[in-house]
Parts: sequence; C-alpha cells; structure tokens
Amino acid sequence: MGTAEGPEPALHAGVVLGAEGTRAQTARLEGRELVLESGSGAPRDLAGGGYFVEALPVEMHCHSIGQVDFSDFSGIDLIELNAAAAREGVVCVPTVYLRHDRLEEFVTFMRRFHELRKRGALPFVPGMALEGPLLASHGGTPAATVWPPNRHEWERLAMCGRLGLLYMVISPDSLTPDSDLYDRLDRKHPDLPWIIRLLVESGVRPALGHYTKADAARAAELTYELVNVAWSVETPLKGTRVVTDHLFNDMPLPIKHAFRTRRARERRDALIASYDLPSWNLSDLPEQVGPVAAAIMRLCAAGRVASCVNFDGEHVDLAIAARAVEVVDRRNIMLMTDRCDAARLGGQALHHNPENSLWYQDDDVVAAGSQPIDRQIGNARAAGVGEDEIWDLVSFTAYAAFGLGDDPWLGPGVGSFVLPEDAAGDASLRRVATLAAAPPRRPR
Repeated sequence: MGTAEGPEPALHAGVVLGAEGTRAQTARLEGRELVLESGSGAPRDLAGGGYFVEALPVEMHCHSIGQVDFSDFSGIDLIELNAAAAREGVVCVPTVYLRHDRLEEFVTFMRRFHELRKRGALPFVPGMALEGPLLASHGGTPAATVWPPNRHEWERLAMCGRLGLLYMVISPDSLTPDSDLYDRLDRKHPDLPWIIRLLVESGVRPALGHYTKADAARAAELTYELVNVAWSVETPLKGTRVVTDHLFNDMPLPIKHAFRTRRARERRDALIASYDLPSWNLSDLPEQVGPVAAAIMRLCAAGRVASCVNFDGEHVDLAIAARAVEVVDRRNIMLMTDRCDAARLGGQALHHNPENSLWYQDDDVVAAGSQPIDRQIGNARAAGVGEDEIWDLVSFTAYAAFGLGDDPWLGPGVGSFVLPEDAAGDASLRRVATLAAAPPRRPR
C-alpha cells in the first residue's frame, strides 16, 4: 500500500470504462501487454491488439466527481477525491467558484491542499482552478461568485499560486462599460495589466473567457494585449503562461455553435454545411468565427496560449470542435469536460433538460456538462479525430501546459491501455487505466 509520504512504485489496478459505466478490474502489465482479471478471476490476455500510452487523461475544468460540489471546498474530502480520480484513471483539476465572503476560507483550503500534495497524498489531483471571480459575463456562473477583487484581495489570490492554484478564469473585457461588473468598480480596483502581471509572477495562469458580446473587436484587442503582458514578466511557471476557457462558449460569434434541442438539430446539417468548415484557416478566421475566437485560435496556433474546447457535442457541435483542433494544431488545445456529477454547483440547484445531457440553472441557462472524459474521448473519435490527436487533446497538451511531466507522483507505469475495438465491445469507450501505486492511505 502507499503511505502518506508517497506511493510505492508497484502497478496494482485499473478500471475498464464501458457503456454501462466503470467496472473495477485488477490489471498487470507484462512488457507492453496488459493482462486483466475478469470478474470470474480468469485472466484475459490482450496481447493481440491495443496500445499503451504513458499518460492519463487530464479532466480539465471539472466541477464535481461524485456528489460533492467542489465549490463547497470546505466539504471536499481531498483524499477521497484523489481515490475517485484514481478509480476512474484520470488526473483531475477541480474547478471551483468563490464567493467574496469565502476568500480567506479558500486560502486556508489551499494551504491544506498544498500540504497534502507535498506529502504525496494527492497524486491524481495536481492542482486547483478558479472560475472567476472577475467575469464580464457570468453566464451559467452563480452571480454571487462574480465580484471584483481589490488589490489586497488579488494579492491573497495570487499567493495561492505556490499552493497549487493552476489557473483562474478572467474576462479580458471585465473592466469595460459593458461588463456586468462595471458599476461595482472604483479606484480600489487595479487595472487588468497589473492583475495579469501579479498572477503570472506568482505562478497563476490567467484563463481568458466569459466575454461580453457587446464589442467583439475591442475584446479581441484586449486578449492580445493581456497575452503580451503575461509573456513580458518573470515567472516560476513551467509550460504555458495563459490558457483560455471554453472555446466558442461565452464569447461573441457570427455562427451558431451548438444545437441543443430537437428543433435546433433539424437545422443543424444545413447550417454546418453553410459554414464550409474545410475552408477555415488562420488567415480568414475573423470572418469565419469572429474576432474573439479568431484571436484565441491564432494565439493558440502560435504557442502563446493553450486553449480548452468541450467535446460533449452540446457545449459545441462536434464538427466545429474537431475542425478547430485541425486549424489550431492539437499540441496547443486541450479537451475540457466542464463535468458536474452533482445536481448542485456553486450553491445553486441544477436540473437536466430531457433534450440533452447538460445541467441548467433555474432560468434555463446552461451551467455545466455531465459527460465524463472517456465519453468525450469517444465523441472525439466519432467526429474523426485520430488516436494521436486524441492523446494530445486529453493528456499531452495539458501535461506540457501545466508541467505535469515533472510531477514526481505521475511517473513511469502510470498510463492508459487502449483496447482493440472487438475486445472493448463499445468502440467509443475502451480505455484501461494503469496506476503506478495504490491511492495512499489517509494521512494522520
């Protein structure tokens, strides 16, 4: 067994992910072949096919696994969260919302997170993320978690960089007159270049997103300006300095990017054909996807940001998401799930619409998704994304962007064996995770 001081380097288990959900299996590697123990105890040797990848999928922008709302961070059992991620064979980046009155409580939580990480107790939870609080358009974000920090509060948030805060979602147009926050600003609130410099110097990546739809050209200009600021300062960060949140969502677009109802899906094929997706290219993107999405995709292609895009088919149409990956280059774009298992997020109750798998607030605004990463891997595969591209999307880009390759707890032996289609039964969900160590015991 592992200990509080760190995991033992011995392969021990995996999970098979199938159409009916997870099924615990014991597994062992023999060379580069995986042997699974079936429910009856008989070994199933898959020497005839499949392949092994020395990486786990990174569950980016995840709001809950199980029935715990991560935004209620005082109630998160971090050891159990780590064990849940291990059971699913993923590296999880929990994303939380933050109320103004809970800032100091969040700093205390991050200190506890940091101590557990130092002791090797959270090998499958490499860091935390914040969605907000400086958002120009809160969209599905709880209104109480959108607020403008003053200088002292920004300094408290920035110090969480050394405690494991990987990124914060910030709107480039959050301080403009069209922002939901504009009426709450005064001289106590710093400008965005100051905020970006502070965060990057402190080891926190700004994640650009939640734009207003009022002035797309100005929002695109601000995006370029803030990325330039981020790359102009000294920083302890490894990997990228800027990420972006939810490509195509919460930003001004000249196209319909999602088809979430039966009526919308009736028009879907004709609209997608009218967009002429094969013609999309970096030069013409402003006319094809609008100034903001074009700025993000161009910066992504230039290696100056790592962007996130959802592959649940409901946040963004799969054909649009897949074409964006082709245009940008998969090495600079990550699959994000926006997953929420619980019917509650940021203190607000959620509900499903029978026409899709998304979660909605009471006012029928989309709040989150519900599809886990293996389902979205299957969606990407069905949309024509190749196996090499899939592993950049779900693992290698995130490993590079956040320096996870240097994580001492994600060493050799941690990875994914992808089953041949005939062995998996369901070709869209056919991954077996292998873990280098058992989840550590609860520290005393």
